[in-house]
Amino acid sequence: MLKALIVEDEKLAAEHLVTLINRVDPDIEVLAIIDSIEGAVKWLKTNTLPDLIFLDIQLSDGLSFEIFSYADVSCPVIFTTAYEEYALKAFKVNSIDYLLKPIRLEDLSFAIEKYKAILNKVNTQPDEQSFKYKVDQMMRMMTNSFKNRFIVSVGLHLRSVETDKVNCFYSLGKGTFLLEENGKSYDIDYSLEQLEKLLDPQIFFRVSRQYIVNISAIKDIIVYSGRRYKLKIANFNDEDVLVSRSRINEFRVWLDR
Repeated sequence: MLKALIVEDEKLAAEHLVTLINRVDPDIEVLAIIDSIEGAVKWLKTNTLPDLIFLDIQLSDGLSFEIFSYADVSCPVIFTTAYEEYALKAFKVNSIDYLLKPIRLEDLSFAIEKYKAILNKVNTQPDEQSFKYKVDQMMRMMTNSFKNRFIVSVGLHLRSVETDKVNCFYSLGKGTFLLEENGKSYDIDYSLEQLEKLLDPQIFFRVSRQYIVNISAIKDIIVYSGRRYKLKIANFNDEDVLVSRSRINEFRVWLDR
């Protein structure tokens, strides 16, 4: 069961948020509702960190960003506010999402599913990885600290390829390659396992042991026997890209997020 803390100084807004949380996932337990920066700092210093914090930005005693200066907030945060101007600052801390009031059920549902997707991805890390390593991975995913470009060799020259210009990554033999949007492939010094940790999961998805695809490069999805999916990737003229049976449900959720 996920445990959540709500920091919100408007009673009706807090009650509305609790109602929406219960509709999205009744198994989320709201530990407390705090209405001030002072109260939040005191609570965080005397209690075990929750799994998730819903944090209003403008509180009666100031902006809630101050909480990060006085207490350990090393857990995911979903910000709630009536003002868009704080969005950039929100995403510089442990932010999963930024919800504008009045909060809509579908927006809250998306934010919670986004949190769960990141949590599930981190929990698939090998058991021998330390807890701190997994927390660090989650924080990096949340703050969108993903790889922006790759250096590739072209003869005696080097080129920088922007990550969003990559249609897919694939393994072939003992090598790993990226397919640029112009159809050219280059070998890179990463495994697909390493790439999974470096790529934005909102944009890239590992459909099988052999392929990681860019959602914008998927030009067609063909369903055939056994409910298997065959993908047509832009400017990729080799064999069809198949989605593993074990990943079909997760792939559908990723497409429909």
